[in-house]
Amino acid sequence: MTTPLQVTPRLRMPVTEADHSRGPVDAPVTLVEYGDFQCRHCGLAYPNIAELLRQRADIVRHVYRHFPISNLHPYAESAAEAAEAAGLRNRFWDMHDWLYEHQDQLDPVHLSLGVEQLGLPADEVGDEVERHAHADRVRRDFVGGIRSGVAAAPTLFVNDVRYEGGYALPELLAAVDQAATA
Repeated sequence: MTTPLQVTPRLRMPVTEADHSRGPVDAPVTLVEYGDFQCRHCGLAYPNIAELLRQRADIVRHVYRHFPISNLHPYAESAAEAAEAAGLRNRFWDMHDWLYEHQDQLDPVHLSLGVEQLGLPADEVGDEVERHAHADRVRRDFVGGIRSGVAAAPTLFVNDVRYEGGYALPELLAAVDQAATA
């Protein structure tokens, strides 16, 4: 319950087809995640979100937005840009998963190897990351997060309302189930 002085943080940038999403477009629950590929908390939440999506595949749409905290995570922005480069080649989610599964390997050399492992053109992706071809997209996500009250990663929104719970699977399942029946 909120008092007149409390404001429920809400998603200020609506989900569009330009967002990276997986799951049914018409799902009763949309989970928007603001994440940082180098953030260890995001890395700890990643397998729980993946399991949530597996267990609630029919009712959850997952939207990922970039929130690289570059002053703490020096490779977060280039990782986000690499994910965007992969996205142009219809491989965003493959790169997303690789980045979270290899958080300790986000330096340029390992990132290039990861791009190659996914069968993407390493030279092209590397060039796009080096010249910051996707920086505007990453910045747009980041600014949208700031406008929505995001101050740390990961931050989740469940049906446009900021989720305040923990990232353990039972908590995420309960939040999704509650939103699905609301």
